[in-house]
Amino acid sequence: MRRGNSGILVRDTGFHHDDWRGEIVRWSREDDYAALPDGAALDVENNALAEDFVSLFERIALIRISFPSHLDGRGFSLARHLRLLGYRGRLRAAGHVLADQYAMARRSGFDEVEINPALARRQPEEQWLFRADWRKHDYQERLGRHRCDQAFNEHD
Repeated sequence: MRRGNSGILVRDTGFHHDDWRGEIVRWSREDDYAALPDGAALDVENNALAEDFVSLFERIALIRISFPSHLDGRGFSLARHLRLLGYRGRLRAAGHVLADQYAMARRSGFDEVEINPALARRQPEEQWLFRADWRKHDYQERLGRHRCDQAFNEHD
């Protein structure tokens, strides 16, 4: 078990200090979580199976999914799967997530992204804020707008 981290949280409003003060428990399929306190956090690898800890959803306040590389998108899939299974708590992407991936992280179900100070220096807050309006400019919106444009042009 461990306490919070020294990372920087990225949210839609920019950079924030980590406000998590509870325990963060490392997830393992082999461990028994019967004594897991309510309101705990789980630290999971991006290849974890969401079904393995569905029974803990009511007791977990935060799930932190690791991103060992910005090239490995399994964490996005895991986050989406957790949301589809009914997880309503706080969901955090942690590790090698780039500013360009922020919108995808939010659309996948993440509430926030945890980055290290070195990445925050290379990709300052402005780059993350540029992508903070993650509900706009996605491919679905573009397709919808394109369909509306086509329908409008057909009636001219």
